[in-house]
Order: sequence, then C-alpha cells, then structure tokens
Amino acid sequence: MKFVNHPFWLVGFRPFFALACLSGLSLPLLWVLMYLGALPAPTTSVGAVQWHAHEMFFGFGWAVLGGFLLTSTKNWVQVRGYHGAVLIYLVAAWIFERVGMGWGGRWPDLLFQLSNKLFLVSIVAMLVWTLVRYRKDDGYDDNYFFLLILPVFLIAKHLMLSAEHFQIGIGMATGLFRVAFLVMLERTLTQFLRNIFQAHILRNRLLDRSIKLLGLVLVSAGFLPPLLAAWLSLLLALLLAGRFIFWKPQLAMRRLDLGIMYLGYLAIVLQLLIEFINQIAPQAWVGALSVHVFALGVMGLIIPAMLIRIASGHTGRKVVFGWMEKLVLWIMMAAFLLRVLAPQVYPEAYAVWLLLAASGWFSGFAILAWRLIPFLLQARVDGKEH
Repeated sequence: MKFVNHPFWLVGFRPFFALACLSGLSLPLLWVLMYLGALPAPTTSVGAVQWHAHEMFFGFGWAVLGGFLLTSTKNWVQVRGYHGAVLIYLVAAWIFERVGMGWGGRWPDLLFQLSNKLFLVSIVAMLVWTLVRYRKDDGYDDNYFFLLILPVFLIAKHLMLSAEHFQIGIGMATGLFRVAFLVMLERTLTQFLRNIFQAHILRNRLLDRSIKLLGLVLVSAGFLPPLLAAWLSLLLALLLAGRFIFWKPQLAMRRLDLGIMYLGYLAIVLQLLIEFINQIAPQAWVGALSVHVFALGVMGLIIPAMLIRIASGHTGRKVVFGWMEKLVLWIMMAAFLLRVLAPQVYPEAYAVWLLLAASGWFSGFAILAWRLIPFLLQARVDGKEH
C-alpha cells in the first residue's frame, strides 16, 4: 500500500512525464545507432523503420499525450482522476508494449498482440469514459474533438504496423497529434498571453472550429484523393498562418518559453505546406521531411516547454525557466535544424546530421529528466494532495 500511495502515483502526469523524458532521450538515439549498424534491429515482425515511427508516436508521443490527458481531463470535469493502482497498471502496460516492440518477435503472436494493444486500448477507454460520463461538468465545449480522435489512434497504430499501409498510418498518426496540438495551443496560448502580458489574442469561434474541423478531416488524408488532400492542407496552413498574425507573436517572441511554442505552431504550418507541395509538385527531399518537421518541429519544440510548465506548476512550484531549462529549448531548436534543414543543404553528411540531432534529443531530455523527475517523485511543495 505504501508503494501505491507514493506521490509518484497521485496523478497521471507524474509517471508518464518521467517516461516521456526517458523515451525522449533514448528512442531517437537507439534508432540512429540501428540505422548506422552499431546496434541490431529489434526482433519483431515489423521493419526497423516501422519500429522507429511507432515508438516515437506511440511510445514517446503517447507518454506525453497520456500524461497530459490523464491530468487535464480530471481538471476539465472536476473529478479525482485515475491514480494509484490504475496508474501503475497503465505504466506497466506502456512498458510491456516497449518490451514487446523490442523483442516480441520471439513471443507467441497472441502475447505480442496483447503487449501491443493493452496500453492504448486501456488508456483510450479510460479517457473517453471520463469525458463521456462527466460531460455535463466539462468546462470545454470542444472536447468532443478528443472523443473523436482518441479511438482513431487505434486504427492509426494498426495501419502503421502494416507494411502495406505504413505510410497511411504515419499520416493518420501525424494528423491525430496535429488535432491534439491545435486544441491545446488554443487554450494554453490564450491563457499565457493573458496572464503574462495582459494581452488578448484573436479567438473567433467560427475560425477556431473551422481550423480544428479541417485538421480532423486531414486525419484521413491518406484515404482522400491526393489533390483534395493537398488543397485542404494548403487551406489549413493559410488559416493557421492568418490567425498567427493576430496571436501577437511580437509579444510572445520576447520570451523563449513562449516563443518556442509559437515556433512549434509555425512548424505545423510548414508541415502542411510540405504536404501540399509533395502532392502538387513532388520534391526530392532528403529523408522523410514532412513527418520529421512535425516530429522535431512541433513535438520536439512544444513538448519540452510543456513538460517544464506542467511538472513545475502541478507540483506546487513556481514555473521558472532558468538557464538549464532555456538550454534545453535551444538544444531542441538546434536538433530541429540539424535533422530537417541541414540534410537538405548538405545531404552527403546525412548520417552525421542524424547522429547530431539524436544526440541533441538525448542531451535535452537527459537534462529534463535530471531536473523534473525529482519533482515528480516528491509530494507537492504547497501542501496540496495532488
């Protein structure tokens, strides 16, 4: 009972943000070492590239999204939320999936399938149940976007692990995370600009809903006629870019902790523009440019700032971006440039750029782990329970 009641298991962000830091520092570097031949590929039925994509979206990505939603949903509907033994079960299921993705090729197929589905099915069911059961107490009337996208992650996961439909699965997973970021950015940046600068950014109900609905449609881009998907991507990019002008970037860019989230917003626009170009006039990009713009430009820039804010604020501490936290953000920006821009300029050193970018993720998330995991293991400093 003492273990179950430890502060680490009081609320979802604690264990899952710790897992996000550990997977963020390890998964990219492991993949690059496999790519360079320094490590053997995982012994699973899926290819090495599939393993890498799956682990970044459903290992690292879902450690972040799971921790965020387990914490946010309870606050949105004003309930205690999942904790204790339930959180231990979810963490065990997440770890079980990582082990299965690494060595499950030697297991009976039924055991591998169990390892691959247990975590996502469980956490999606729990989150959906919370939002549906307490919908009358929900403080946000657009949380139906989460009700719509959460179950679709199961489809994206299945397609990603299929050799025939891998690219569709990648596009679907990217689209689903894009919708989640669009919802989150609307809420957080509105609050941050108001609290920090006493400034109000443009929030037009029709525009905001149109952006999120377009994002929702583009989740299924792989099933749409390519030209239609391309023009919808361009439309969403233009709407986001137009709104960005009225979101007071001249204020946000004064502070690195806010400016990096605005850069992540712009990375969504850039990724959509690349998708448009790829369909209209395919380019010979070096590497899978579109997905890496999203992974390193959206996830890689926004998530560290988000982890710092939530891990500090929700453990009763003042949210402060000291020199080490700022160093992490600069490292992540450098990793983005090394992985996305440098290979286009000097493709002959592609392996070097991969290794440097992965080393950046290792360094950045290692610092975050060192700084934040002690917070996550301790009780709140303000005396509140959770």
